[in-house]
Amino acid sequence: MTTTHSLISLIILILCCAINAQKHDIITKSCIHASYPNICLRTLSSYGGAATTLTDLAQASVKITLSQARDTLNFLSNLKDKSNGREQGALADCVDQMGDSVEELSKTLSALHHLRRGDDFRWQMSNAETWVSAALTNEETCVDGFKEIDGKIRSDVRRRITNVARVTSNALYIINLLDDSRGKKLISVPKY
Repeated sequence: MTTTHSLISLIILILCCAINAQKHDIITKSCIHASYPNICLRTLSSYGGAATTLTDLAQASVKITLSQARDTLNFLSNLKDKSNGREQGALADCVDQMGDSVEELSKTLSALHHLRRGDDFRWQMSNAETWVSAALTNEETCVDGFKEIDGKIRSDVRRRITNVARVTSNALYIINLLDDSRGKKLISVPKY
């Protein structure tokens, strides 16, 4: 009985290692040419879900981006409530823009969960790319609203938004990779 139990444990360990190696391989191949490869590797490697296909990876990158965008939106909302004057106006605009980003990223994630091969694939990918691009534009516009404001609030907002924008940019890159694959069930990522 002990030998059988040990053999089963060994098989499970080997399977887990193989799945983790496959996940790491697809992440490495996908992130190598991203706009921010180190951030891409770090965020996707720490993602707890299974990502063995490019579709999985695109979904994971948008989930991570959406989570960071929501956290940043909460941060900005709390900051807005504690500020006044020009800072409050810039923060109010930024809260609106980040709210739009969260909505666009949510629509993207939903589209990625409902991807279908065939004629609809191209349409779905076009929508996903448009929404993530719009989210990225909103984030950049938010930062631009603080050009005339000095101090700690500006630097805090810039730091938070810049981090979200970098993760968003990487998510757009992964979505573009998926689109380039035309929805083929990929275990490995095409080399560029």
